[in-house]
Amino acid sequence: MVIIEVSLLSGFVMTSRARMLLENRTIVKKIEVKANVVYIYLEKLNDESQTFILQLEQVIQVKNLKPASIKIYDYYQPGGLQISSNSGVGS
Repeated sequence: MVIIEVSLLSGFVMTSRARMLLENRTIVKKIEVKANVVYIYLEKLNDESQTFILQLEQVIQVKNLKPASIKIYDYYQPGGLQISSNSGVGS
């Protein structure tokens, strides 16, 4: 199992529509939202390219936003292969 961990930007929440669209994908096993982090559990990854879009809604105005982080790692070996990325504010 693979986990995509998305730390949301301050003042933003994931929309219910975004959650529904993710849950309808066959590769997605489960989605958890805790505080300002979204965890997307995938059954497995293969060589096929995958694109995940999280639609966010700004609920609080925050100045000087810092980039959000995205981590991808193996659930059973979290210290093993890990891919990290920083993402700026999208449109």
